[in-house]
Amino acid sequence: MLARILATLAAIGFPSLAAAADKPQETRLFELRIYTATKGKLDDLHARFRDHTVKLFEKHGMTNIGYWVPLDNPEEKLYYLLAHKDKASRDASFKAFSGDPEWKAAAAASEKNGKITSNIEAHFLTATDYSPPIGPNVGKEGRVFEMRTYTATKGNLGNLNDRFRNHTVKLFEKHGITNLWYTTLAKGEKNDDLMLIYMLAHKSEADAKKSFDTFRMDPDWISARKASEEKGGGSLTAQDGVKSLFMKATDYSPTK
Repeated sequence: MLARILATLAAIGFPSLAAAADKPQETRLFELRIYTATKGKLDDLHARFRDHTVKLFEKHGMTNIGYWVPLDNPEEKLYYLLAHKDKASRDASFKAFSGDPEWKAAAAASEKNGKITSNIEAHFLTATDYSPPIGPNVGKEGRVFEMRTYTATKGNLGNLNDRFRNHTVKLFEKHGITNLWYTTLAKGEKNDDLMLIYMLAHKSEADAKKSFDTFRMDPDWISARKASEEKGGGSLTAQDGVKSLFMKATDYSPTK
């Protein structure tokens, strides 16, 4: 019913509503997983994902979005993003995956000389309503990825999302930055009222710096930031609440 109303309004003079009427609502649950390899074992971890894990995830109903490692990676970390229908489907998929004889054999073979991971984190995410469609994304070879994590000031996550929805996303594109996905922590996750996590792509780190330099000087951005901070009663992000991590895609990542 709502989609029909939006489409009607778009037809009679509100064209900006056409996209809202046509865009399907993203209801999937996303899972950001961060692995720390045992020292010196990152290549072994990559081999297990490349040869076994990725295809077994798909076999058990999980969607592989992308796999990345930091450009500067002394801690030997691997980041990846999965999509699930919902939490129940996610739990069922991982249970089936964990019990799969092929996975058990692959895990045992990869750990014959000791464990290859020292820590695993999992964060559940939901897409924002202004995120581009989230799925495997292939761009020009050699591009770099930037995962940015924002911690909003108390009560200002909604205002931060409004600023991205109405201004930031399109200004990023204007200045040569590719928007890949925007998410917030799923309800029930710690700090679900504070965190915005998103992924960008750039030609290179140098291009990222140039793009952000021109973005920050854009009068439209300056105006939007000023108005949003007046509405929010100050900065929309906490002190030291903006984190940036540059990464490259692994050779087995669907997103490159």
